[in-house]
Amino acid sequence: MSDGHLFSNILIGGRGGTNPGQLRVHSGGVAWKKQGGGKVVDINKDEITGAAWMKVPRGYQLSVRVKDGLCYKFIGFREQDVGNLISFIQKTFGITTEEKQLAVSGQNWGDVDISGNMLTFMVGSKQAFEVCLADVAQTQLQGKTDVYLELHVDDTTAANEKDSLVDLSFYVPNSSTQFIGDENRPAAQVFLEKISAMADVASSSEEAVATFEGIAILTPRGRYSIDLHLSFLRLQGQANDFKIQYSSIVRIFLLPKANQPHTLVVATLDPPIRKGQTMYPHIVMQFETDYVIESNLALSKELLASKYKDKLEPSYKGLIHEVFAVVLRGLSGAKVTRPGKFRSSHDGFAVKSSLKAEDGLLYPLEKGFFFLPKPPTLILHDEIDWVEFERHGAGSTSVHYFDLFVKLKSEQDYLFRNIQKSEYSNLFNFISGKGLKILNLGEGKHANGEPQEMEDEDDAVDPHLARIQSAAADDESDEEDEDFVADKDDGGSPTDDSDAIESGSDSERKNSPAAPRTAPKRRSKEGNEEEKRKRRAKKTKKKDPDAPKRAMSGFMFFSNSERDNIKKANPAMAFTDLGRALGERWNKMTADEKEPYESLSRADQKRYKAAMAGYRSAADGEPRGKI
Repeated sequence: MSDGHLFSNILIGGRGGTNPGQLRVHSGGVAWKKQGGGKVVDINKDEITGAAWMKVPRGYQLSVRVKDGLCYKFIGFREQDVGNLISFIQKTFGITTEEKQLAVSGQNWGDVDISGNMLTFMVGSKQAFEVCLADVAQTQLQGKTDVYLELHVDDTTAANEKDSLVDLSFYVPNSSTQFIGDENRPAAQVFLEKISAMADVASSSEEAVATFEGIAILTPRGRYSIDLHLSFLRLQGQANDFKIQYSSIVRIFLLPKANQPHTLVVATLDPPIRKGQTMYPHIVMQFETDYVIESNLALSKELLASKYKDKLEPSYKGLIHEVFAVVLRGLSGAKVTRPGKFRSSHDGFAVKSSLKAEDGLLYPLEKGFFFLPKPPTLILHDEIDWVEFERHGAGSTSVHYFDLFVKLKSEQDYLFRNIQKSEYSNLFNFISGKGLKILNLGEGKHANGEPQEMEDEDDAVDPHLARIQSAAADDESDEEDEDFVADKDDGGSPTDDSDAIESGSDSERKNSPAAPRTAPKRRSKEGNEEEKRKRRAKKTKKKDPDAPKRAMSGFMFFSNSERDNIKKANPAMAFTDLGRALGERWNKMTADEKEPYESLSRADQKRYKAAMAGYRSAADGEPRGKI
């Protein structure tokens, strides 16, 4: 790279777990993004106060310290990366990178170094471990020589880690030369005061900065009291209690519900919290839109002026969801995302839809789609491979709706069903404006770029039937209505319902100015049913059991070979989805990959021709026999 260095498979350490991602060290600072999307760490070069290298079991570790005392650890560098990055950081940031060594002797006595809110335990000149004091929930003196530290029980940490550090105990003898005390103030008390003075110790019993009572939370479902503390958010319900570190909040979404008295505020987490065996990457909170509150924050003037300057005000008065989002943003530092330019046909910010078996709202946002309330599903535009508009069904009522199929680059897909047809134009214009690939535009487009299948004509007209009627327009006759008899292929119509074809033809003739004003034949309902049964009987021929089996195509040989493999990998996959998956695989295969199956098809064609020759000769009077 001309403007820095780019590294893949770099882990970020901390209470949030070790997650692999991509690290970029450039002239503007340091940026890390989790692999597959999610958490992003962006450090401006003006915020960096120090950097250090260390040899660790997984390679080399780069520690970056920032002004607020936090320390970010990036793990997974190779030995040849060290020299280049040290010189780049020195030249670009003006910071001399230290080299630290890891203590592996197993000794549990040594010295303590407190810098900012990082506590480092040193054995000789080597580092044994580090603890971020922002994670400390409570401190106390036990006896005269022991200092006890209790750390936050972070529900997001437990989601992806088997073990989590919950407490520490330091023994500080009165003979300590690092923390010198006296008879009234032992060395352990001096150590405790130093921790309290230099670290942001957030006791679990401290007063919350702001509290919001009786908030309805849709996932995880329940009614909770939300306490916003200095370094964490707490959800207290009758059956559950969650504590979420602000460092786990990736983004905040503020999404109004059109024509409803509620507004959704969603906190996206990485890593997610866990309730039993269920993970919750999104906390969906529902507020009354018109409810006004007045809240005074429990923050000192000194803290507001120093740490939260230009982020928070001493008090707020306004709509409850706006106040909550502003305070949460100020404390956590997460960005707030609001609806963009998209508007529905009813001037709302979302369209009604269904995902799986759940009804909800699909929000088209500037950088993604968000389906709420459950299952909360966030799809970023960068993750989308293509989208497809699908006709919902062939019934007379289903033509009022359509489906939106979204295929991700990761091969995962989502089907948003039952979207009203009136929303099609706005949704199509929004998606095409974002430059996303729309798969089924095909050859037949209107002047506005819309596919003919979603043509906005009479809602009661089947678009497939409209194509058949259009193709048959040249054959219109002024004769009296007659029964429809299919004597050739209908051009690919997915339905062979005689009633649908007849009713469509009648509608076309009635609307035509050249149609004669003769009375149509009157048929009773019972007569119509009888005629339909007769026509079906004429079309359905009894199959000769001695007739040879038809030849199979290359795709059918491929399907028979791969169907069981897909079923084993996806036992819950529906039959229609299985057929779609096989078709997608076949379309992606090259000619060389298809050749073995096409070869089997050619051999089967020869077998079928020979069998048919014998069958026809037998039909002319010779003895029949299967070949």
